[in-house]
Amino acid sequence: MTAYPTDLAARRSALEDAERLRRLSPTERDLIRLAHEPGFPRWLEQIRATGGCAQPIYLSGHTTVLDAASGAVLRHYSTADEPGGRMPVRCRNRRQSRCEPCARQHAGDTYHLVRSGLQGGKGVSDRVQLHPRLFLTLTPPGFGSVHRASDTGPCKPQDPAARCEHGRPLACHRRHADGEPLVGQPLCPDCYDYTGHALWHAMAGRLWNRFTHAVRRRLATLAGIAQSRLREHLVLSFAKVAEFQRRGAIHFHAVIRLDGPDGPGTPPPAWATAELLEQAVREAADSARALSPYSPATGERLIAFGTQLDVHPIASTAFESTTAVTDDAVAAYIAKYVSKSVGDAGGADHRITHYASIHHAPVNAHLRTLMATCWRLGALPELAPLNLRSWTHTLGYRGHALTKSRRYSTTYKHLRAVRADHQSGTGAPAADGEETVTESAWQYVGSGHSLAESDIAFGVASDIAAVQASCRELGHAGGLSDAA
Repeated sequence: MTAYPTDLAARRSALEDAERLRRLSPTERDLIRLAHEPGFPRWLEQIRATGGCAQPIYLSGHTTVLDAASGAVLRHYSTADEPGGRMPVRCRNRRQSRCEPCARQHAGDTYHLVRSGLQGGKGVSDRVQLHPRLFLTLTPPGFGSVHRASDTGPCKPQDPAARCEHGRPLACHRRHADGEPLVGQPLCPDCYDYTGHALWHAMAGRLWNRFTHAVRRRLATLAGIAQSRLREHLVLSFAKVAEFQRRGAIHFHAVIRLDGPDGPGTPPPAWATAELLEQAVREAADSARALSPYSPATGERLIAFGTQLDVHPIASTAFESTTAVTDDAVAAYIAKYVSKSVGDAGGADHRITHYASIHHAPVNAHLRTLMATCWRLGALPELAPLNLRSWTHTLGYRGHALTKSRRYSTTYKHLRAVRADHQSGTGAPAADGEETVTESAWQYVGSGHSLAESDIAFGVASDIAAVQASCRELGHAGGLSDAA
């Protein structure tokens, strides 16, 4: 008789536990499941190693390092003993809207890539600090009047009675804040040249190539030498990043450097000064032109840069300087924009595969019209080489976020390989005379997180970001770069 109350209490406790479990959210139930997994501590270590990547790629396989002479195993790693028999690696998505931890790492790599081309290091001679270097911003032309943010006065202080041909006012006497949704929107959508905007984006990469060729030609002309012999005197190197503005238009920020004929390790001729380079850049920006493919629907559009051009000499941080345009500042500025995308202008960062998707895209009316224009133009056979439908989500722009000339500095591939070797220990120097052979076999087994895994990864990423922010504050107080 004494066992019955105990059994009743156990049943009541079990029912209460079941009721509490029923009331838990799916994420909480998944968290309980995850915490009771035998390999949970090791999985947590792996997620910390990926920096809290939001969409990790899971791989299975092994890597073995052998002595080439004897065949002895020097190092061996296999996922056989890992949780689930797999290992997570970073997704490496540069877009902050898709994976903030990987975008932050990509921005750091960009900072070092640009900085090494300005200060040297990572295979680049430090004498580049003495070479002529410019930081410039190239903008597209105007495609129509848009609302702008201003702290100093009204948006468009024209005559209130002025009207466009469609009867809409040409003035806006409001003062818009920077984050206001109206900023970047056209005053009259019917007046806005959406076709010109889309075609300019599609041809922007070709226009940049024409610009760099024009800079080289102008340098040769200003120096009084044959254009075909410029390569015997100097080399033009650059790094460029594309940024979407609020009106959905691409701007280019670039570093341009002059080297000697053998690259960064050799000085340019004495006549190749920063002033001469600036003159060549300004003249090339005015003269660079490209033509869009002819179509009866659009004609043949002349593609050129806008009149707004900013050019600044870059001062080396190795010397005392009062200018804000220094090596570190430029590298940090470019790194800030490389993780941005059209999503930061209010657009979408995923491909559009159906026309109906444009109408349901979470974007404003201006960008939706731009996307629809790209889709419509992409159906024209004459414009097929521009591949506009595939790049509808980027408003027709099909270039990389960052491009550089071959000799400017190191590469993303090299930076990632050095980091991987450092983290895995495979980059340790071999013993004298020792030659090694590496055997690897890997395969994809999945990607992404469950609900609880996603929350934990977000917490890991937040902790790492907080630590890095504290380090930056301390570094800034100590005179270090804000993006180092």
